[in-house]
Amino acid sequence: MEEDLIFKKATLALGGGILLPPGFQVPVRVSRSTAGPGAGNSSFAISFGGIRVKKSISYESGEFELHEVDGRLSLTHNGEPFLDDIAIEPVVYHCPGQAFFTLDPRCGYNCAFCASPRLSKADSRCHTGDEIAKKCLDAYNEGRITAVSLTSGVFEGNVQAEVDSFVECIKAVRRVLPDIPIGIEPYAETESQVKVLKDAGADEIKLNIQAATDAIFSKVCPDLDRKTILECMGHAVRCFGRGKVTSNIIFGMGETKEELIGCMEHLCSLGVIPTVRSLHYSAYNKEPLEAAIGTPAPVTPDYMVEIARIHREVLDRNGFDTNSCSTMCLECRCCDLVPHRDL
Repeated sequence: MEEDLIFKKATLALGGGILLPPGFQVPVRVSRSTAGPGAGNSSFAISFGGIRVKKSISYESGEFELHEVDGRLSLTHNGEPFLDDIAIEPVVYHCPGQAFFTLDPRCGYNCAFCASPRLSKADSRCHTGDEIAKKCLDAYNEGRITAVSLTSGVFEGNVQAEVDSFVECIKAVRRVLPDIPIGIEPYAETESQVKVLKDAGADEIKLNIQAATDAIFSKVCPDLDRKTILECMGHAVRCFGRGKVTSNIIFGMGETKEELIGCMEHLCSLGVIPTVRSLHYSAYNKEPLEAAIGTPAPVTPDYMVEIARIHREVLDRNGFDTNSCSTMCLECRCCDLVPHRDL
C-alpha cells in the first residue's frame, strides 16, 4: 500500500469527526456503534485506494470536512486538501460486509477504556439469538454479508450467562446459515466455556488481553484476571486452531515500545494473533481513563504507522497472516492499520 495512504489512514483513525456539507444526504445507512472505538457515535465507512476507515459524522463541526462536487467526494483536514477521491461504503450491521452484533452492551466490569457500559439506555438494547439470525439471513440473501461476528458485555459480571447467550445466538445463526464464518468476542474463564462456544458452531474467537503489561491491565481492568485470559487463549488455540484466535492489545496507555513488542511476541508464542489498536479517547471514557492511568501522551500518526510495521514484522517472524481470519476486526479493517491488508 502506498506510504502516503497508510499515513492518511492513521491520521483519520486517530483524528476527530467528519463535518458533512449542509443538506448532504448520506447515501447509505448511518451506523451507531455500541462497541469498539466508535461506540456511542453516528458514523459511516469511507474508502480510498483500497483502504477503509469508519468515522463519526456531524453537521456542526469536524476536524475533517466532506466536500461534494459533481457527485465526486473529497476530504479536507483542518481546511487543507487531504483526500481528493473517496467513496462511502455501506455498513451492514456495525461494519462493511459483516453482520456484527453486540448481544448485550451492559457490562459489570467497567474497564476504563470501554464506552459500552457508559452509553445511554437507548443504546443498551439486548438482542436475542433468533432476532440476530433473522437479520443475518436477510442480509446474506441480499448479498450484503460474508461473515457474522458477535460481541457482548458481561451483565452484572455473570460470565456463564454471557457464554450461554453466545451459545444460543451461535446456534440460531448456524441453523439458518450453516456455512457462514462466525467470529465471537466473549469473556471466558474456563476451558469448558471455550469448548462449548466452539461446539456451538463458532469458527474464530477473540479473547482480549487489552493491555501490554500486567501493571497497566490491573489499572484499566481491575475486575478482570489477566492470567485467566491468557490461560483461556491456550484453551482456545487447542479448540479453534492456530490462526483462528486473536486478542486486542491497546497501545498508548503508558507502555513502552519494548513492552508492546514483548506482549505481541508472547501472544504469538501461544498461537494467538495480536490485534494491535491505538487508544481512543471519547466523552464516554476520558474521565475513567484519566483516573486509571493519568493523561498519557497522545498516539501520533507516525507512531501508529511505526507500530503497524513492527506488528507486521512480528507476525511474519512467527508465521502468522491476518488473512487467516475472515471475521471481526481483522476482516473489517475500519479502526486499525491491519498487517497483510493495509501494509
